[in-house]
Amino acid sequence: MPTDDSTASAPHDDRRFARLRWRCRRGMLENDLILTRFLDARGEAMTEDEVAALDRLLDLSDNELWDLLSGRADPADASVRPLVASLRAA
Repeated sequence: MPTDDSTASAPHDDRRFARLRWRCRRGMLENDLILTRFLDARGEAMTEDEVAALDRLLDLSDNELWDLLSGRADPADASVRPLVASLRAA
């Protein structure tokens, strides 16, 4: 029986994944490397919640994103904190 559990792995959608990977290409090399490494390792297994959180993070400027990924700042949005922690560990 199918469930509507947003924490379950999302079915892999090639176009959505390609768009997400494209958005992870950043002007700041450090961000680009962290995001690319994370997607290579976990991209296809990301949950819907993680994809939504990553979309929110990708709306930030490169400097704001780097501050979060490098640990110089903590996310104000509690819903992205678990993903930021995963990205920092990547």
